[in-house]
Amino acid sequence: MTQPIFNAADNQRIVGVGSALIDILINETDEFASLAGAAKGGMLYVEDAFIDTVIAKTEVRPEIVPGGSACNTLIGIGQLGGDARFVGKLGDDEYGQLFRTSLIKSKVEPVLITSSSPTGRVLSIITPDAERSMLTCLGASAETMPEEITSASFENTAIALVEGYQLFNKVLTLAILKAAHTAEVRIALDLASFTVVQEAETFLEQIVNDYVDILIANEDEARAFTGYTDEIQALRKLAEKSDLAVLKLGERGSMIAYNGDITEVAATKGDGIIDTTGAGDLWASGFLFGLVNGFSMEKCGELGSACGYEVCQVIGAAIPEAGWKRIRTLL
Repeated sequence: MTQPIFNAADNQRIVGVGSALIDILINETDEFASLAGAAKGGMLYVEDAFIDTVIAKTEVRPEIVPGGSACNTLIGIGQLGGDARFVGKLGDDEYGQLFRTSLIKSKVEPVLITSSSPTGRVLSIITPDAERSMLTCLGASAETMPEEITSASFENTAIALVEGYQLFNKVLTLAILKAAHTAEVRIALDLASFTVVQEAETFLEQIVNDYVDILIANEDEARAFTGYTDEIQALRKLAEKSDLAVLKLGERGSMIAYNGDITEVAATKGDGIIDTTGAGDLWASGFLFGLVNGFSMEKCGELGSACGYEVCQVIGAAIPEAGWKRIRTLL
C-alpha cells in the first residue's frame, strides 16, 4: 500500500479560499440549456440580471442552496468531523446570511468578509443526463482584495485548498498562494472546470509549477491542461507538476499518482445518478479528509468515491444525514 502523505499527529485543518456563492438549481432540457447559452458541463460568467432572465423562462421551481466549489468541499470535510475553515466574501443580504448559517451548521469555521454588493449566485441547469451547466455571477465574492488574505488565514493548517475558479483573478490567486506558502502549508488546487483550464492555461502552468503540491482534475480538465487523451499519460503529466496528482474518472473511479506509484480506486456502486452537482467537490472532501488523517492513498480514494457517489443521489451539493451515516461507516 502507498504510504500516506501526512501523519495523523500533524495539523489536520483544511482551509478553503473561494467564492461564497448561492446555487440556484433547475432541472431542464438540453435545448433550454443551449438557448440559455450555457456550456455543456462547463461554466460561464454572466451578469446578475441575465440569471434572472433565464430563470423567468423556466416553469421549474428552483432549489436554492449554498454553493461554490471550495465551500462544498469544506462543508463535506466538516460533516466528516474534520477541522475546516472557509475564507471568502459575501453580501450583507438574505443569501449571505443563508451561506453563513449553512457553514456553521456544517461545522465549518466561517471567515467571511462582508460587502455592500449582493452575494454571488450560480444558476446550475441540470439536464436529463444528470450533467450540470453553470451560469455564474460572482457578485460580492469577486471583490475579495489580495491584502484581505494573509498567512494568518492559514494558521495551524495542513492543506490550503484553492478552487480553480479563482484563476480568473490572477492577482488574488497569487496572494492566496503566497500567503499559504509563507505559512508553510501544502497547497491543493482543484481545476474546477475544463473551461477554466482553457482560459487560464499559461497562468495555470506557472502557479502549478511554483506553488501547487496536490493537483486534482477530472478527465476533461486533465485533457485540457496536459493535451493528452490517454488517461495514464495525462495523470503522469499532472504528477510531473505536483507532489500528488488525482484524476477523477466519474463512474469509473479515480487514479492517484504519488511517490512514483499509481493507485487505482473503484467508484462506489449503487443506484443511478440523479445530479452531478458537487460530485467533484465532495470527492475532494473525502480525499483531503483522508490525507490529513494519515490514511493510505487507497483509503483516501475510497472515501472520496463514497462522498462523490452520495452527492449524486440528490439534487444539489448537500448530502443528507442518511448519506453521511453511510459514509462514516468507512471511518
